[in-house]
Amino acid sequence: MQCNSEKEDADEMNSTLSDQNGTRLDRKHSDSRDVRNVEENQKSSIDPNLYLYDDDLETRPHISTFISSIANYENTIPAATDPDAKPPPPSARMGTLIGVFLPCIQNIFGVILFIRLTWVVGTAGAVCGFLIVLTCCCVTMLTAISMSAIATNGVVPAGGSYFMISRSLGPEFGGAVGMLFYTGTTLAAAMYIVGAVEIVLTYMAPWASIFGDFTKDAEAMYNNFRVYGSLLLCFMGLIVFLGVKFVNKFATVALACVIFSIIAVYIGIFDNIHGNEKLYLCVLGKRLLKDIPIENCTKEDPILVDMYCPDRKCDDYYLNNNVTKVKGIKGLASGVFYDNIMPSFLEKGQFISYGRNSVDIENIGSQSYNQIMADITTSFTLLIGIFFPSVTGIMAGSNRSGDLADAQKSIPIGTICAILTTSTVYLTSVLFFAGTVDNLLLRDKYGQSIGGKLVVANIAWPNQWVILIGSFLSTLGAGLQSLTGAPRLLQAIAKDEIIPFLAPFAKSSNRGEPVRALLLTIVICQCGILLGNVDLLAPLLSMFFLMCYGFVNLACAVQTLLRTPNWRPRFKFYHWSLSLIGLTLCISVMIMTSWYFALIAMGMAIVIYKYIEYRGAEKEWGDGIRGMALTAARYSLQRLEEGPPHTKNWRPQILVLSKLNENLLPKYRKIFSFATQLKAGKGLTICVSVIKGDHTKIANKAVDAKTTLRKYMTDEKVKGFCDVLVAQEIGEGLSSVIQTIGLGGMKPNTVIIGWPYSWRQEGRYSWKTFIQTVRTVAACHMALIVPKGINFYPESNHKIGGNIDIWWIVHDGGLLMLLPFLLKQHRTWRNCKLRIFTVAQIEDNSIQMKKDLKTFLYHLRIEADVEVVEMNNSDISAYTYERTLMMEQRNQMLRALGLNKKENSKVDTQNEEKRNSIQSDGAESTEASDLRTNKDESTEKPDVNIKSSAKPDEFNVRRMHTAIKLNEVIIEKSQDAQLVIMNLPGPPREVRAERESNYMEFLEVLTEGLEKVLMVRGGGREVITIYS
Repeated sequence: MQCNSEKEDADEMNSTLSDQNGTRLDRKHSDSRDVRNVEENQKSSIDPNLYLYDDDLETRPHISTFISSIANYENTIPAATDPDAKPPPPSARMGTLIGVFLPCIQNIFGVILFIRLTWVVGTAGAVCGFLIVLTCCCVTMLTAISMSAIATNGVVPAGGSYFMISRSLGPEFGGAVGMLFYTGTTLAAAMYIVGAVEIVLTYMAPWASIFGDFTKDAEAMYNNFRVYGSLLLCFMGLIVFLGVKFVNKFATVALACVIFSIIAVYIGIFDNIHGNEKLYLCVLGKRLLKDIPIENCTKEDPILVDMYCPDRKCDDYYLNNNVTKVKGIKGLASGVFYDNIMPSFLEKGQFISYGRNSVDIENIGSQSYNQIMADITTSFTLLIGIFFPSVTGIMAGSNRSGDLADAQKSIPIGTICAILTTSTVYLTSVLFFAGTVDNLLLRDKYGQSIGGKLVVANIAWPNQWVILIGSFLSTLGAGLQSLTGAPRLLQAIAKDEIIPFLAPFAKSSNRGEPVRALLLTIVICQCGILLGNVDLLAPLLSMFFLMCYGFVNLACAVQTLLRTPNWRPRFKFYHWSLSLIGLTLCISVMIMTSWYFALIAMGMAIVIYKYIEYRGAEKEWGDGIRGMALTAARYSLQRLEEGPPHTKNWRPQILVLSKLNENLLPKYRKIFSFATQLKAGKGLTICVSVIKGDHTKIANKAVDAKTTLRKYMTDEKVKGFCDVLVAQEIGEGLSSVIQTIGLGGMKPNTVIIGWPYSWRQEGRYSWKTFIQTVRTVAACHMALIVPKGINFYPESNHKIGGNIDIWWIVHDGGLLMLLPFLLKQHRTWRNCKLRIFTVAQIEDNSIQMKKDLKTFLYHLRIEADVEVVEMNNSDISAYTYERTLMMEQRNQMLRALGLNKKENSKVDTQNEEKRNSIQSDGAESTEASDLRTNKDESTEKPDVNIKSSAKPDEFNVRRMHTAIKLNEVIIEKSQDAQLVIMNLPGPPREVRAERESNYMEFLEVLTEGLEKVLMVRGGGREVITIYS
C-alpha cells in the first residue's frame, strides 16, 4: 500500500526496530521459555494433529464436540397436556400420515361440508359452485406452498402461522397476524358450536325448541341457537379447563367420524345412482312448499285449500298452478345434472323455485303461506365467504412440527396431500350433488321441504343417522380443538411480550393451564355465538384466516425476493410469483366476499401493527418523496443500531482492504471480483486503501487513488462505496479504518484482506501489518477472510464447475458453512458442489460424527457431501524437525544481524536456493518434499555466528507437525478442488517478532501446494442457524 519513498521510510523504521530488539533478545528469549512450558502443560490434552489450532480450541469448540451437541435437538413449545396425567414415556416421533396428513384432514373437513355444501351447489349451480370451491382450494394450495417453504427453512416451533410470520417479517407483522389467527380460531369455535346446535335442533331434535316453531320464524331459530350455543359453550369450556386429556382423545373419535361419514356419502351416491323413493318434494307450480306430508300433496287436499283459500278467497298463484310431487334424490343416471348447471342467486324474501321467471320467484302478495323463501341475499362472492372456512385448517401439520420425526419432509408432503385430498372430495362432491339431487332440494337450506331432514344425510348409506351423529361429533370435536388451541396461541403471543396489554394472559394456573386466556376466549366466542347464524359467522372468520394466509404468502415472497442468507428452504417447489398470486387471491376474496368485514380485519391488523411498531419516533416531512426517503433511511439506520442483528438476518457486510502498488493502482484486481461473487449483488461493500504519508502533502494522490479504486469497483460491478485514507503508519491506518468505518447499523462485519505473498522478501514490516490487522479484526469481533492465490480466482463473468471443499476444523459461528452457500448464489460458482471435510480426534467416533454432521447440514438446508478424516497420531518426522529448525535458524539470523528489508530479501533468496519451496511474489510452491534435499545452513552461511541447537523448540515442532500433516491430507483430498476453504488459525498471543514470523511460516506450510485457498476466521458470534 505504499510507493517507493514510503518503502524507504519503512526500511529505516525496521532497521531501527531491529537494533532495539537485538539488545533485549536474550532476556525475552528466556522469559518466553517459561511461558511456553506453562502453555504446554495446559494444552497437553490437545490432539497433536490439531496443535496449530490450540489457541482457538480454548474458546471455539472442535467440530466433533459442536455437532454432537446440536445434531439432536428438541424444537417444541409444550403442547396441551393433562396436568394430572403421569408423564408418558418417550414416544416415537410421528410420520407424515399420523403427524400431518390426518390432523389436516380433520381440521379441513368441517361443519360446512355437511350443512351448507349442498345449498352452495344448488344456489351457485354446478359451474359456479365448482369455481367457488376451486378458488378456495387454490388459495389454500398456494398458501400451503408458501408455508412449506417457510416451514422447511429451519426448525419451526409449534405455533403455526404466528411463529412463521413473526420470525419471517418481524414482531409487528407477527403480532398482528397472531391476533388475527387467534380471533379467527376463536370465531371458528363459535361457528362449530352454532353448527352443532343447528344439527341437533333442526335435524335431530326439533322438539327441543324453546322459542316455538322455528320453521315459521327465523328469529326463533336464531334465538334457539344463541341459548343452546351459550350452554354448549359453557359445557365445552369446562371440559377444556378440566380435561385436556379428554379433548386430545376425542380428536381421534372426531376424525374417525369425519372419514366414515364422507365414505358413507360416496357409497350412498353410487347406491342411489338411479334415485330412491325415500324423499319426495311438494311443488306448487314451480315453487317449493314445506310442512306438507307427501300424501297430502294434491291441489284439492283440505290442508292446502284451507291454507291458500281463507274465507274462500284463493291466492292467484295457487289458482293458476298445479301441485306436483317431485322426487328429491334422482340419481346420477337421471340427467338432473343439466338442470343444476346454471346459478340461481336470489335476494332475501324471494321464493325458491325452478327457473328465473319473476312470476315464480317474486312475492307479489302479502303472504308467503308455506312456500320456502330465501333467508339471505346470495351472490357468487358471498358463497365464497360462506364456504371458505371449509378449506381452513392447513396449519395443523406445522403446529405439530415438534412431534414429527422429520418435520421438513412431513409438513410439505402431508399438508399438500391433505389439501389435494380434501379438494378432490369437495370438487367431486359438487359434481355428484349436482348430478344426484333435485335443484329445489339442493337450495332448501334447512331441509324444510322434506320434514326438516338433512339433505346429505338422506343421500348417505345406510341411513341418515350415520351422517347426523358423525357430523355432530366431528363438529363438536373441531370446536373443542379450537377452544383448546386458541388460549394457548394467545398465551404464546403474550409471552413474547410484543403486545404489552396482553401481559396478564401470559400467566398460567398452578395446573399449567392458560386460564386467563381461556376466559377471554370464551367471552369472544360468546360474542360470536350471539350472532346466532353460521351464514354470518363464516364470512367473518374467513376474513381473519384470509389475512393470515395472505401474510404467509407475503412472508414467502419477501424472503425469496430479498434472498437473505438464511433463506434456504428444503422445499424447492416454490416461487415468489406463486406467493404473490396467493396474496392477490386472498385480498381479492376478502374484498369480494364482504368489504365491510374485510375492513374490520384489516383495521384490526393495522391497529395492532402500529401499536407494536410505536416507539414515539419523530415524524418529518420534507420535499415530497425525497423527504420521505430521507426519513425512512434515518429511521432504518436508527432501528438497525438498536442492537446486533439476529443470526437469521446476519449477512456479510464487507470491508475490502485493497493494497496499492507504486502507481497507486490496486495490486490484486480479482479481490473485487471475489467480493462481488460473495455478495451476489446483495448488500453493500466498502473498499478502502491506506497510503503512508502526510495528508496535507499528498491529498491529491489520495483523490487520484480513490478515483482509480472507484473505477475498479465499477468494472467489477461491486455495489458499494470506496475511500482512501492517508496515515503516518499503514498498520495504524488500517486499524483506524476497521474500527471506525461504516454508519450506524451498516458497519461492516466482515473484512477481506489479501495475503502478503512477499512477506519473506519485505521482512517484518509486511507480516507485522498483516498480523496486526488480524488482531484488530478479532478485537472488533468481525469476521476475517483471507484469499490466497487470488490471481487464480475466476472472473465474475466466468462459470466454473467442480468442488468447493470446506475443511472444518473448529467451529467459528458457522461462517465456513455460510460462505460457500453465498458463493453458490453467484453464477460463477453455481455449478460447483460442496464437500465438507472435518478431522476426527483419537477419542471421536468417526461414524457417529459423520452422521451428526449430515444431520446438522440437513437442518441447515445445505446440500453437501460429508467426509470425516481420521488422522492417526504418528511420530513427528525428521522432515518436520528439519523444517522447524530451518525456520528457527532464519529467525536467529534476523535477530543477530538486525537485517533491514533489503538484506532480509537477500538472505531469503539464498535460502530459497536450498529449499526449492518458498514462493516468490504471487507464486506458490507445490512440492514440499524438495526441502528434504537441502544442505545444512551452517555451510551456506559460514560467516554468520548463529546460536543453533541440535533440537528445535518443541512448541514450534508441534505446530509445524500440525501444518504439515493437515497439508498432506488436504493435498490428498482436495488437490483438484476449485476452492479450498479452511479455518484460519489464530495469531500468536505474544507480540514478538519470532512468534509472528513462525505463525506466517505455519500458514505457508498449511496451504502449500494449493492453488486457491480461502482462510476464514469468524467474529465470535453465530452467523447461521438451523431455526426458521
